[in-house]
Amino acid sequence: MKRIALALLMAVSAGAQPVYDLLLKNGQVLDPGAGRHGRMDIAISGNTIARIAPDLPPAAARKVVDLTGYYVTPGLIDIHTHIDAQGAGLNVNPDHQNLRNCVCTAVDAGSSGWKNFEAFKTKVIDHAHVRVLALLNIVGAGMYGGKVENDVNEMDVEAAVKMVKKYPDLIVGIKTAHFQPPTWDAVDRATQAAERSNTVLMVDFHPKPGRGYAELLQRMRPGDIHTHFYGRLTPQLDENQRVQSYLWEARRKGVLFDVGHGSGSFWFRIAAPAIQQGFLPDTISTDLHKGSIMLPRANMPMTMSKFLNLGLTLEQVIERSTFNPARALRLKGVGTLREGGEADIGVLKLETGRFAFLDSGFGKHYGDKLLRCALTVRAGKVVWDADGLFAEDWQYAGPYSNYK
Repeated sequence: MKRIALALLMAVSAGAQPVYDLLLKNGQVLDPGAGRHGRMDIAISGNTIARIAPDLPPAAARKVVDLTGYYVTPGLIDIHTHIDAQGAGLNVNPDHQNLRNCVCTAVDAGSSGWKNFEAFKTKVIDHAHVRVLALLNIVGAGMYGGKVENDVNEMDVEAAVKMVKKYPDLIVGIKTAHFQPPTWDAVDRATQAAERSNTVLMVDFHPKPGRGYAELLQRMRPGDIHTHFYGRLTPQLDENQRVQSYLWEARRKGVLFDVGHGSGSFWFRIAAPAIQQGFLPDTISTDLHKGSIMLPRANMPMTMSKFLNLGLTLEQVIERSTFNPARALRLKGVGTLREGGEADIGVLKLETGRFAFLDSGFGKHYGDKLLRCALTVRAGKVVWDADGLFAEDWQYAGPYSNYK
């Protein structure tokens, strides 16, 4: 790679044609997975990152974008969304609600099961610009309401495993959610499917009489993901507002804890004391759906901002939105910026002032930091440009096709 870069720079110095399609200059690159934090330039050729280094020559690129004052990160990864258009009325457009929020990889968390995943693939995944992956619901019909979600007969382990193995590049794990009967059938069958498909398990769980939270965490395997863990229906805190001992034990075992904000699963009264005691999330996600994008405003930059104002550092927030989710789902080629890798890049503006943030109960928390997605590059193409960073002044602008 260094030889190629040297040859390209020699060609530029010799007066040859530009060798990069796009050069992102002067941004503060924040890439925890690669250990990068500082001012660097990123050169893109086609859909690939060609070079990451300080002070790359502008003459080497057909288009230069000055990102002074902006943070440049790997494209964000949201591991809990609902973007299957066939779903039970809550699912949203994958591109509109992700690309404008610097999300380049969105994981649909159980909207479809083995019966309807292929329709989801045909109608949504195959046409999306954002990279869409899936956690397959252990319920064959997916999230189509309580009648099917509570039907143990819908939970066919063999059929779920077969579907995962048919689409290993798209289906990254198994999801169980919304199961109301006070038994362990859904969790047990989802665990079996994850084990047999050699994938991870994501659990959305509410305790019931005879089906407690501590026992759930004991049942979960290292690497399994508990989502919605700042939700109000789960006893994370004791009567003294201390994090329960079984949560610390589960973390030591290797269980991962995901935010899954949603419209009902993130409460400041739980998150604030837990974070103050050092119980931080492993991954930040939105549980994106038609309800959560409204008043709780649970898109990725807003959700990340809430944690930034609860005491996490900017680097911790970015790590939990890029590298950690990629590692949790065993994803290859995403979560970090690397030369030769696909050019999925988020450009974020960190604003300061006085901002109000809402939780799922419409409780308000004031903070002084707000992250905002200014520009998204997906597979080398600028697909969102809120601040006109890629655009030309209207007096000199060329054809609109520059964006295509």
